[in-house]
Amino acid sequence: MKKLVRIVMIAMLCAALSGCYTFNHQVGNGASTGMAKKKKQWFILWGLVPLTEVDSKALAGGASDYDIQTQMAIDDVLISIITSWVTVYPQTVTVTK
Repeated sequence: MKKLVRIVMIAMLCAALSGCYTFNHQVGNGASTGMAKKKKQWFILWGLVPLTEVDSKALAGGASDYDIQTQMAIDDVLISIITSWVTVYPQTVTVTK
């Protein structure tokens, strides 16, 4: 019985961690100062409808050269384990100047 519980726990952990992804975008010549700002973006209906809107230009603060990283990191996966039963999912947007 203990072996079955371990196998199920490992399978659930693998399924939860397999949802991580990262998208990188470069605007202009990309980041040069290394200063970063993060903001969470929330979605409902399994990621189909945005609840919040993250404006990357506003996070860049008027800079013309910056990097945008959109990701569902481990903290977002852990949050979604709790909130997914109501179809709410987060992702993190990081803008680096």
